[in-house]
Formats: sequence, C-alpha cells, structure tokens
Amino acid sequence: MRIAVISDIHSNILGLEAVLKDIEKKNVDLTVCTGDLVGYCTYPNEVINLIRQKNILTIMGNYDDAVGYEKLVCGCDYPDPKDMENASISLNFTIDMVTEENKRFLRELPLEMVLKFEGKNIMFVHGSPRRINEYLKENSKEAEEVMGEFKYDALVCGHTHIPYSKKYGSKWLINAGSAGKPKTGSPDVNYIIINIGDELNVEIYSVAYDYEKIANEIINNQLPIKFAENIRTGRG
Repeated sequence: MRIAVISDIHSNILGLEAVLKDIEKKNVDLTVCTGDLVGYCTYPNEVINLIRQKNILTIMGNYDDAVGYEKLVCGCDYPDPKDMENASISLNFTIDMVTEENKRFLRELPLEMVLKFEGKNIMFVHGSPRRINEYLKENSKEAEEVMGEFKYDALVCGHTHIPYSKKYGSKWLINAGSAGKPKTGSPDVNYIIINIGDELNVEIYSVAYDYEKIANEIINNQLPIKFAENIRTGRG
C-alpha cells in the first residue's frame, strides 16, 4: 500500500492543485489529509470544494474547527501578540468567505481516524491524539510523551508544517508537512507518501508552484503582508 498524506493547505488552492497533480504521478492507493484546509490564504472555498470533489479522507484541523464553528480564536499558539492579532484577522476573513455548506462540511470532519493497512494500524490526527492544536515537533518532549503512550503502529499528524518521520521503538511518528504554507525555509509545498508492507517507510516530496500569485492575492485582499512574506520564504 502507498498512502499519500497532505496537510495544512490553509486556503492555498494553487499549492493544493500542484501537490495533487504530483501525487497522481506516484501510483498511490489512497490520499488522506490531516486538516487545516482553511485560513491565511484567500481561496478557502476552492480548497474545500476540491477536497470534497476528490473524496479525500480528511481530519479536522484547529482552523477547520474554528471556521466551521465560527469561533473567536483559531487555536494557534502564537507567543507574539502581533502574530495573534494577524491570526484573528485571518480567522475573521475566512469565516466571512466560507459558505454555510462548507462550514457544515468542516464541522462534520472527524477529530481522528484509525485505518488498517497490511496488518498495521495507523492513526491520523491533526495536532496530536491529546489535543487538536498540540505541536509534535521532531525530537520534542511532547512527541516523546505521546509516543510513549501510543498503542498503534504509526501516528500521522500535521500542524507543524514541517514533514518528518521518526521511529520510537517499533512505532512511527510521521508528519505530513504542509501543502499550502510550508515552514521549511522553501516556498515549495510538500507532502509525504507512506509505503506499507512488511516494513514501513516514508518518502517526502516538495513541489514548486506559483507562490507569487498566492502572495499577491493575499496583498490584494488586504490581509497582513506577513502572510505574503511567509508564502514567499517558507518561514511562517
């Protein structure tokens, strides 16, 4: 089995289209999304509509939760008050943009999913099994704690916007990165493919796309310039 996993698209339709086009070349059996379809960029409905059209199994992200339920905060962890202010601007913009039908779709997304492939049980979440917005960064204390209690063969998450895989004993922790707002230091969007057989291994892919168009759309819609800078640099 070859499972493609995408995550953290954040209303970037061009990033999503580029990733899905690349996945089509890779002979995968299934594509799963670990959430955060919306926020920050300017095409939330287009992203949701494409995910629905492709029937991609999708987990609820913290931004999906906030927009679907029209919450006051996005559940993001920003120590800088300016970043928190910008996130609030993004949330309000997205709530206003997303249709009622698509908000209902976001509300109905599952918080987690466990699928069995080739005798291996794999859990998909957005942040962690403990919290939708918990960051399981590579080599972090939080990752150690979660994997110390984890009972399945592999945990696949997103939220950090940085793809990686690491083995904890016989168990795998896998992050799908970001198909819309990478934090790798490159504007190229990314995703992973999990190969499942007697053993499990992970391939990480980066895909170039027209990020300048997305950055300009952010500016034209009078969203914070920082969002456009992040898209151009892959740093936020």
